[in-house]
Amino acid sequence: MAKLKFSTTEVALREAMGNVSAAARRLGVSRGGLEQYVKKNPKLIGIIDDARQAMCDNAESSLNRAVISGEAWAVCFTLKTQGKSRGYVERVQTEISGRDGEPIEQRTTIFDHSSAVAAIASRSMQNNRESG
Repeated sequence: MAKLKFSTTEVALREAMGNVSAAARRLGVSRGGLEQYVKKNPKLIGIIDDARQAMCDNAESSLNRAVISGEAWAVCFTLKTQGKSRGYVERVQTEISGRDGEPIEQRTTIFDHSSAVAAIASRSMQNNRESG
């Protein structure tokens, strides 16, 4: 594996916009090797984060341009994500009905534990009398 230098690693990471695999290919090293080198150099971790944040900034700028252009997908996405506080929330409503659209029949069965406990106690007392 090639010997990594901080300056060339920094340039490769910036050019690859924080994509470690792409930077490793440019440097002629394995992704794992570059990751190990980055872990030993905290400043490189910051460079990767800065590059990724810049990529997000670019994506937001592209999204803003698409919204201003009136592209429906961009308008919808923006309202679903950034417009939630204004009530633009996607809701899913599920309606359940019975056969042929009829209401579902519900039956509630209440189990009376006290009668079951009394029956068990009665049998237990009877068994004790028979065995005693």
